[in-house]
Amino acid sequence: MEDWNEDPRTHKESFAMDFYGGDLKGIEDKIPYLKELGVTAIYLNPIFESYSTHKYDCVDYFHVDKHFGGDEALVELSKALHENDMKLVLDISINHTGCANAWTKDKKEFYFKKEDGSLLGWAGFSTLPVLDYRSEELRDLIYRNDDSVLKKWLKEPYNIDGWRFDVADVFARNGEVQLADEVWHEVCKAIRDVNKDAIIIGEHWADCAEYLQGDLWNTPMNYYGFGRIIRQFAGLPDLFLMRNEAFLKVDYEMSASDVINRTDSHYSSIPQVLADTQMNLFDSHDIARLHNHDSITFAKWKSAVLAQLLWTGIPCIHYGDELAIDGYTEHDSGFRYPMPWGKDDENSRLHFNLYSRMTKLRREIDAFSEGGRKVLFADGKVLAIARFMDDEKYVGIISMENEDRTIDIPVWTIGAKDAITESFGIDSEDLSCEAEAFSYNTDIEKMTEKVDAFGEHFMCGAENGILKINVPAFASYIFKVR
Repeated sequence: MEDWNEDPRTHKESFAMDFYGGDLKGIEDKIPYLKELGVTAIYLNPIFESYSTHKYDCVDYFHVDKHFGGDEALVELSKALHENDMKLVLDISINHTGCANAWTKDKKEFYFKKEDGSLLGWAGFSTLPVLDYRSEELRDLIYRNDDSVLKKWLKEPYNIDGWRFDVADVFARNGEVQLADEVWHEVCKAIRDVNKDAIIIGEHWADCAEYLQGDLWNTPMNYYGFGRIIRQFAGLPDLFLMRNEAFLKVDYEMSASDVINRTDSHYSSIPQVLADTQMNLFDSHDIARLHNHDSITFAKWKSAVLAQLLWTGIPCIHYGDELAIDGYTEHDSGFRYPMPWGKDDENSRLHFNLYSRMTKLRREIDAFSEGGRKVLFADGKVLAIARFMDDEKYVGIISMENEDRTIDIPVWTIGAKDAITESFGIDSEDLSCEAEAFSYNTDIEKMTEKVDAFGEHFMCGAENGILKINVPAFASYIFKVR
């Protein structure tokens, strides 16, 4: 592509060959930007030798693609990130390779075959032949040997801090060959033998509690316990069920109670130490960006961002969301636009300020990163959730109602009596992230105006440990209580 700002092309137009020229040195150069945003770790989609832009069709696991700068560029990026107290996680598919991988000719025993003897492709794609872990030699090359794929990049001089595994839900599974339990235990042990603190992330879109009991993954990409829920609460179809036309026809709007029940079905099945490490995202390279949907206003998008503080786990930002990156929702090319460097308008600043505020709160206030969590209110489409640790207590409110509500929040259940305004160490003139002019019911007796952690004004009153709060349509707040 000759122009960095040109829209990506669909697969039919480019066959995933629309390269823009970005490389690992470019990421290294942007570390100051990432620090300003509040990033403490980056997760890169595959960077190994491949012919496509997405690079899940790996040609050589043992070398970084030369167009990204090769192996040495990864050494320099890893070093620079660690010098800036940032972690580096790489993405890989060890479920399948690309059809141009030398193994497809030299080591055909590494692959599943169809009845006609041709290689079996993942999800029907002949370009992505599926690896068969009945091969002991394959296991040696991928994770057993000291210089195996997974171990090589964890060691000097690369020193990556973990792996994200593509299509982890189907890995080492094919028909009657079901080796997932055996192979996952071997893979995770091999990784932790090199780095006991390495994070292991599995791509899984549904209930995967079997992998989250402390001996295998640290987290899935948490669509099930966070992303799918928040997007549906904002009014979009469920990411998983939208693939079925019959489900799409069901007229359903998610309630606050549904949000809690769906969330609890995930978090109640895993240890707390893993709950604290859940990778909470609502956008990714595989799904249309929330803000690119016509029905998603800034207020709804802001609620999704605030939810990343209110759910237990680690907030994950899909690159460019913090600048309101362009895109479209019909095809994955629309989720993968080039990073809009230099974009500086009111809307992009609004998005960036919101995310940098969110990351600052999580970084500086332990209640948001490792504190307790309690649902205080769930009615209609209004939620109130508390995060707390020691004497620090915070309440977050999210409304997806299309009309104002006045709600009662029993803050006495977390040992609090009233809401307070606190600047959180940020200049008051920079406080406002407000994008829409909400209306307030100021006629309610005994209510006073407060300002939340994001500069939003709200009306509330307190009596006997009950906070009465006026919540305008589609409003969201986080504030301190005492």
